[in-house]
Amino acid sequence: MDIQWYPGHMTKARRQMQEDLKLIDLIIELVDARVPFSGRNPDIQTMGAGKARLIILNKADLADESRNQIWLSYYKKQGYQVLLADSRKRASLKQVQPLILEACKEKIERDRRRGIKNRPIRAMVCGIPNVGKSTFINSIAGRASAKTGNKPGVTKGKQWIHLGKNLDLLDTPGILWPRFDDQMIGTRLALIGSVKDEILNTEELALRLITFLREQYPGSLRARYEVEEEGTEVEVLERVAINRKCLDKGGAVSYEKAALILLDEFRSSTIGRITMELPEKTEAE
Repeated sequence: MDIQWYPGHMTKARRQMQEDLKLIDLIIELVDARVPFSGRNPDIQTMGAGKARLIILNKADLADESRNQIWLSYYKKQGYQVLLADSRKRASLKQVQPLILEACKEKIERDRRRGIKNRPIRAMVCGIPNVGKSTFINSIAGRASAKTGNKPGVTKGKQWIHLGKNLDLLDTPGILWPRFDDQMIGTRLALIGSVKDEILNTEELALRLITFLREQYPGSLRARYEVEEEGTEVEVLERVAINRKCLDKGGAVSYEKAALILLDEFRSSTIGRITMELPEKTEAE
């Protein structure tokens, strides 16, 4: 299964983003904490070169706690302002505005020297699909300002949200990049739900998930589904299907139903809090 997804609206959104970057002071880049490397669009990094940057490692509540701290330290050492967050909970975002001020302190000082006071900071909120950008904006704003949904592609166009006199946020559609040259990245993004499920072979994706879990989080499948993890990935998926009574009308095991359960419970962290990569691993790849 070669995972690629770059629909036409993403091409248009990328062009629009390139234009809008001329208007903003800061990029707030939301990154899924379960894929802190694979979840960063290299196009955003290239287009936004030279702009102040705040990285929000969102959905941190779904990610491995110890690995959250590793990635937090990793990006801080690279000079970014970084925050671990669950954007559904406003309390986890209380440090956002102080971090914005810190990221933009040079710009604020330049304005002060020019006699410009109280000009609002204009920030672009961007990231890959289904990373929680609109939920983040709504939590920061304390109101439903942006349309949300637990699937990629909900935000179709840009929208400005004004937060008092000091901050304007630009919500943008989630965009990927034209091609995943590294299929491990494509797999990770598909597993967290940033690639449209309808174009995927969910059974193949579930087998890849089993491979990863047995390598990185041994025992997690046994604990959740009361199945042995030895044997082929297909055998493990079959055991999950039997455990969950995933049967077709004729009584045959339904690998498709079991795959959907496995993917859903991975994405919701029901299987456990899981992060799919570490800095030294991604750099080696």
